[in-house]
Amino acid sequence: MMKTLLKFLIPIITVGLFSCKNDIEINRQDNAVKLEINLEGSIQNLAFSPDGKTIVFTNFIKGYNKPPSNLYTYNTETKQLKELVADGSSNVNLPGNCWNGALNSISFSSDREPHDEIFYISENATTGDEIQITNRTDSVAYEPTFSPDGKWIVFESHKLDEEEGGVITKYKLDGTSGYINLTSLGEDNKQPNWSPSGNKILYQKEQNGQWDIWIMNIDGTNKTKITNFEGSKTDAVFSADGQYIIFSAENNEVELANIFKSSISGENLTRLTNYEGYDGAPSISPDGKTLIFESSEKDPDRSKGTSLWMLKL
Repeated sequence: MMKTLLKFLIPIITVGLFSCKNDIEINRQDNAVKLEINLEGSIQNLAFSPDGKTIVFTNFIKGYNKPPSNLYTYNTETKQLKELVADGSSNVNLPGNCWNGALNSISFSSDREPHDEIFYISENATTGDEIQITNRTDSVAYEPTFSPDGKWIVFESHKLDEEEGGVITKYKLDGTSGYINLTSLGEDNKQPNWSPSGNKILYQKEQNGQWDIWIMNIDGTNKTKITNFEGSKTDAVFSADGQYIIFSAENNEVELANIFKSSISGENLTRLTNYEGYDGAPSISPDGKTLIFESSEKDPDRSKGTSLWMLKL
């Protein structure tokens, strides 16, 4: 069964070069292009705006996943870089889909005192204008995403001072719902991502030392495992039409993670990036034509940080 599945991992999609003034082409088999953004540290957790013209990302100042971190937006047409949230805390957005069109806002988590909670900020606001959503004394919250209508938030929840045991939790922004656990205590689940139609949620679940991508209804029912091949898979996001998922994965053919695509049923598995280094945290443009992701020549945990790349599909 493993050999059959891995046959899908060998072909590479033929891609065109994304031409962008002041950006640099690096010798990669997939012709991805590095965007030159003048920031120290590590650029991570990329996500497109609803109109596909702007990107939001987390900038870890001291290196890969090393706080503190700030949020920035970057317009791919005008090259305008804007500091959105920077207060000395670790402010982190969810890769793939954290920018909500109904609210014109970006969701993120922040470890400002007393501990990590969920916030959001208007795309036109500046540091200090963020609004806190969650507020609990015994739990922390990470990497949120809005429902498409902007009425709900879903995020990864942990008991205070516990690194494992993540629970996918949703909460209504008007405060009328309370905190609703969608996955069970005793499991470890991360990075929920709401579907464009609003009826499904993607997430990743750890079992036997391996992360896989799962999907469920927004009430937590009908949990179904999507990925069924060896190696950990992370950072899953829906395509704009909701028919496909894009995620990073490692396996027998890929030592460090690269970007893959499959149907929401796990079929038609295709490798999108072809790089000997690490590619992760993907986001796909609303028109489905452009992929952005973070990349490093080696294991990012042993690097100075990742940079921003674009690929025309």
